[in-house]
Amino acid sequence: MAKDNCERKPSKAAGGWGALKSVARQLKNSGKPVSGAKTLLSLNQADGFDCPGCAWGDPEHGSSFEFCENGVKAVTWEATKNRVTPEFFAAHSVQELRTWSDHDLEHQGRLTNPMRYNPETDHYEAVSWEDAFAGIGAALNAIEDPNQAEFYTSGRASNEAAFLYQTFVRLFGTNNFPDCSNMCHEASGVALTQAIGIGKGTILLEDFDETDLVYCVGQNPGTNHPRMLASLREVVERGAKVVAINPLKEKGLTRFADPQNKIEMIRGTSAPTSTHYISPRLGGDMAIFRGMSKVVLEAEDKAQAEGKPAVLDHAFIAEHTHGFDAWCDLVRATSWDQILDQSGLTREDIETAAQMYIDADRVIVAWAMGITQHVHSVDTIREIASFMFLKGNVGRKGTGLCPVRGHSNVQGDRTVGINEKAPAAFIDAMEAELGVSLPRERGHNVIQAIGAMLDGTAKAFIALGGNFARAVPDSHLVAEAMGKLDLTVNIATKLNHGHLMPGKQSYVLPCLGRTEIDKNLEGTRQMVTVEDSMSMVHGSSGINLPASKSLLSEVRIIAGIAKATVGSERVDWDTLGQDHDKIREMIARVLPIFGDFNKQVREPRGFWLRNPASEREFRTPTAKANFGDADLPALTEWQSVNGKDAHFVLQTFRSHDQYNTTVYGMDDRYRGIYGEREVVFVNKRDLKAMDLKGGDIVDIIGTYEDGHRRECKGFRVVEYDTPRGCIGGYYPEMNALVPHQTVGDLSFTPTSKSVLVRLEKSNP
Repeated sequence: MAKDNCERKPSKAAGGWGALKSVARQLKNSGKPVSGAKTLLSLNQADGFDCPGCAWGDPEHGSSFEFCENGVKAVTWEATKNRVTPEFFAAHSVQELRTWSDHDLEHQGRLTNPMRYNPETDHYEAVSWEDAFAGIGAALNAIEDPNQAEFYTSGRASNEAAFLYQTFVRLFGTNNFPDCSNMCHEASGVALTQAIGIGKGTILLEDFDETDLVYCVGQNPGTNHPRMLASLREVVERGAKVVAINPLKEKGLTRFADPQNKIEMIRGTSAPTSTHYISPRLGGDMAIFRGMSKVVLEAEDKAQAEGKPAVLDHAFIAEHTHGFDAWCDLVRATSWDQILDQSGLTREDIETAAQMYIDADRVIVAWAMGITQHVHSVDTIREIASFMFLKGNVGRKGTGLCPVRGHSNVQGDRTVGINEKAPAAFIDAMEAELGVSLPRERGHNVIQAIGAMLDGTAKAFIALGGNFARAVPDSHLVAEAMGKLDLTVNIATKLNHGHLMPGKQSYVLPCLGRTEIDKNLEGTRQMVTVEDSMSMVHGSSGINLPASKSLLSEVRIIAGIAKATVGSERVDWDTLGQDHDKIREMIARVLPIFGDFNKQVREPRGFWLRNPASEREFRTPTAKANFGDADLPALTEWQSVNGKDAHFVLQTFRSHDQYNTTVYGMDDRYRGIYGEREVVFVNKRDLKAMDLKGGDIVDIIGTYEDGHRRECKGFRVVEYDTPRGCIGGYYPEMNALVPHQTVGDLSFTPTSKSVLVRLEKSNP
């Protein structure tokens, strides 16, 4: 739709008839409305498949019929009737396909055959699996140093595929595992490991049934984790409180109409998902929690002075924590002026939010990338954890720390070894399993892999799923660098822009989707497994016929490449490629926490991977939960541009009609945007100061100075309720504005929620 025909329409509560209409539209567009509906009936069922969308937990996985709009989109997108065949590639050159949008590329449908790029014709051409494996193996073995190869993983890969992948790569001789988790919750893993001894959240889904208060911070569950809205709504309905802390006013954090509630749908009603909503400046979250901690400590001082019951849980602090006194000194020394300027809130806002904490017995804090994608993200999460320690809100029912992760198995991939800095104990176990020494030096994360591509050190890139080139910061620079590699390989279900940046040799290898049947040599339907945000491990078995007879599972593709590259002396790749039970047996030998993996995962709800911190066993160097030790940032990004004309802090985020880089459609129903994506959301007072209005066309210019011009030209201005000086827009379109050099301290996470830019009115 042309920009001048697009309009901003009012949006109502999250969910409701809008969600059902979207589901119907997705089923219709898939070309398989009847079979698609039947497929949805197997979503999150004991004999069906796990939702390929987000990693939010299921209330009764295997016995409930619970799915969300995002899950429907993910399933129907995969189960489409459309096909990308060798004939399609013969009709369209790579150069032509590069001009297509992300949406149009993936809308062409499922890849059907392994393809190899022909640089002489600029077309992909069909190749046999045997020749593809042999060609990839030869190209990898031609590299002088295994550390010149980068092995990327998407969080949609199963535990079995991820474990086999890391086994192959370590036998090849490198720990280069750039992973999608590096771009989202790496800061959570680093901070939580420091604070509580494990880089995972401490809650189960049932804890939402018993909590008194939830802080939902830096996330938009209506778009990213819709099933979470049901949990938040239930918290509010039973009289507990939910405090939403988010710069943008999001529909999902205010009201939700449950599409599975017949009475509510008939009446057209909805229910709140939060009781309080506060909108801080970008980067101001650490200041908020520091301020709330000041209020709690002041309340404790007052209680002691007046001889009243203690506010703090002194027993927990004394028995289970370290560094309390030093952290208290930091909190008390922090000025209110600094807290209020960084947060953009009033003191009353912070005191009100803190009083809820004082009054509550059981508290959960849940956060996502609005917290993690800043320079000081690790310190912010440490501050959140310290705040929670004050009243012992870790390791009790109804309490805990909850990083809300994205892809369905992004947590599981890390558990089974996709880690560029794997613990020594894991490498020890792998060496014992394989009977060979493995590399131990730290490998590359995403940012380091980008650096290696840009400086010419990297020679090969293999992607197990995902759309690396579009997901990363400085996407325009990465696209250019990928074309200079000796080898690029993409294992995928659908065509995306990452496949259109071929190196000197390039392969696109189509794999089975989560919804499709995969059988072993005996003809028995196989399952794969995933781990959700609550550390629950589920089985997943496809029910649909494969989109093409030529498709192989991710496991078989990895095994084929591995056999052609490192041989079968240490690993029987043929057997593992055909039998997922054998892979799970191997995982359990290397990681005893999985126990009797094959038996447990066949239980209706799967099983829980024990989290010691959730039972107040803190495996840190102090053997206790550690309070933070950091001052607030000297300046947030907002403070650094405050007062500069037309300068802003930009955050990138998803539209409602996308999941990560997959764009299902051109609408963002909850923000009132229809038919377009090249928009920028700006506070109305900022627009007035620049003599702009909603609908004007602007250029967005990055201000990071390294000699590269970063810009997004011709974007339409949308007036939106966001703090002054803070603007927003969609990725992947705006990833070109994110410098790869600006990363989170200790985490290397891209700073996609604090990008420094300026706006200019476009020259017609």
